[in-house]
Amino acid sequence: MSGTIERQSRGMAEKFRDPAITAAGERRATVALGALDTLWFNTGTLCNLTCRNCYIESSPRNDRLAYLHLADVEKYLDEITREKLGTRTIGFTGGEPFMNPQFLDMLDLVLGRGLRAMVLTNAMRPMRRVREKLRRLLRFGPVLTIRVSVDHYSPAVHEQERGARSWAPTMDGLAWLAAEGFDVHVAGRRFSDESEAAIRQGFRKLFASLNVPIDADDTERLMLFPEMDVSVDVPEITEACWGILHKSPAEMMCASSRMVVRRRDAEPSVVACTLLPYEPAFDLGSTLRDAAGSVALNHPHCSKFCVLGGAACSRG
Repeated sequence: MSGTIERQSRGMAEKFRDPAITAAGERRATVALGALDTLWFNTGTLCNLTCRNCYIESSPRNDRLAYLHLADVEKYLDEITREKLGTRTIGFTGGEPFMNPQFLDMLDLVLGRGLRAMVLTNAMRPMRRVREKLRRLLRFGPVLTIRVSVDHYSPAVHEQERGARSWAPTMDGLAWLAAEGFDVHVAGRRFSDESEAAIRQGFRKLFASLNVPIDADDTERLMLFPEMDVSVDVPEITEACWGILHKSPAEMMCASSRMVVRRRDAEPSVVACTLLPYEPAFDLGSTLRDAAGSVALNHPHCSKFCVLGGAACSRG
């Protein structure tokens, strides 16, 4: 076993170095931005939880991505309008967005401009504290989607990832959102040994018990994301892979979305992917115009999560 791990580590060390050429000398796949359908804002990496395998290491202490400001959001919305980019959806992720003190003002601004919004949240105490203000946003109609992170349909497995006493508050928040009439989605994880059908059946029973109107077979309303582990050997994606896998570059997240981040002691910048806010190679500049170029799929997440895993944060 140790020999296998050593070979995997050595293989990974040789990969994902050159943005243009793979370790085997083949041309690396790239993805062009077709249209900026979705613009994500990372509101900051601070979170009320420290999950075992957080995609971007959010925690109560990690402020590597500082709180985004309302003025930052306004600046990029103005650029969308000025450049006639046709963006339809604004996504908010973290960290936990509801911890950002200006977050509800950001949502009000986005919805007030006639855009759709999607919020990724754990639906716990930070959201509970602002329930009354959040309820007021229902006045905009069914243009706000709230995607709640529920890693598994069972409390034990969910809390293995999210920590003790994380289940009940999340269920309370999920049930409250559904009862109030919000458009609610759920994001789960595929880290158990069960089949996808078994996982969806478990969620079906959970939703029924909470009176949450989500069809567990709807792959947008219940998204099941693959696990991310950069130590696991994954293949590099070459130009030839599109034909072999019968996939199109246009299906990838970076073909239709970008994300704005604010690093500590720095002005906001635009990155290619919601999963890669810390990678310098995926920082595309300070404006949406700067970020309009092609993206080289030069990271294990590009392979495992997007191309082979078939996941896309922006759907829905």
